[in-house]
Amino acid sequence: MTALAPTKPRGRPRTAPAVVPGDIAVFLEMLAAERGLAKASLDAYRRDLLDLSAFLAKRRCTPAAATRADLAAYLTDQHKRGMDAGTQARRLSCLRQFYKFRLSQGATDDPTSLLDAPRRTRRLPGVLTEAEVLALLQAARGEDPEHHRMTLLLELLYATGLRVSELVNLPLEAIERKGAWVRVRGKGGKERIVPLTDPARQALAAYLDIRPVFLGQSPKPAALKLLFPSQGRGALTRQRFGQMLKTIALSAGILPSKVSPHQLRHAFATHLLSHGADLRSVQTLLGHSDIATTQIYTHVLPERLQVAVARHPLAKKQHLPSKA
Repeated sequence: MTALAPTKPRGRPRTAPAVVPGDIAVFLEMLAAERGLAKASLDAYRRDLLDLSAFLAKRRCTPAAATRADLAAYLTDQHKRGMDAGTQARRLSCLRQFYKFRLSQGATDDPTSLLDAPRRTRRLPGVLTEAEVLALLQAARGEDPEHHRMTLLLELLYATGLRVSELVNLPLEAIERKGAWVRVRGKGGKERIVPLTDPARQALAAYLDIRPVFLGQSPKPAALKLLFPSQGRGALTRQRFGQMLKTIALSAGILPSKVSPHQLRHAFATHLLSHGADLRSVQTLLGHSDIATTQIYTHVLPERLQVAVARHPLAKKQHLPSKA
């Protein structure tokens, strides 16, 4: 048996319909046109809905005619096929969006309304301490162009919580003229405005002076529009930035395995909450469409709540007058 061959097949083979059913095709068109989903996201929705169609076909049913019992049987089948709770939850989310769309198109029933999502264990993201973030920023500082660029990249990540893809692809025009805030276009084309800290603004001013160094001799028109061009050919890649970050981590005396762009995003959210920010504000800054996604960061709240209770006037020891 070769290394690539599975040791045990997961469930029975299933052949998805060769043609996308009409109602699914219309739903996918809506996702592309109104939500601006990327091709990878649309492909995931398509696969999930075709998988449902294939399962229902064996029950002599279609997605349009499916009942709650049909969908419950589908979710049970996924469990039997060895799919983890995260995958099952994602597929149920896809189904809910599909049937909600059908309601908007005139359907009279939503068979997902009473379905329970599978329980899933969410691992807390690895979080850098504030001291470690400061050590990274200190290690990034220097007078050459590479250090100026790295300082700004780190300051922006920690000041805004941007996704790494949003960061490296920032257009130059996304930065407000005085550097007070940055306009970010996130998932689904949604736009948000994130304010910049004073250190980030200072790093931005220093970097803009030396930015032409990264444009090269004959930059392409697309590179001229980027905040972080790479040799005039295009944007700095996520992979290259990740490598640069590992190098800075070593200089800061931090294990490189502990540091990644996404962990700095986690640090941004966690440190904001630990210093009193409310969850809705953090959700807006991170660009999360659902606050449930932001709630993973509430692991910092118990300690903060304990401090708040300790400061309550009634938490102080009361000396009651003795009875006569």
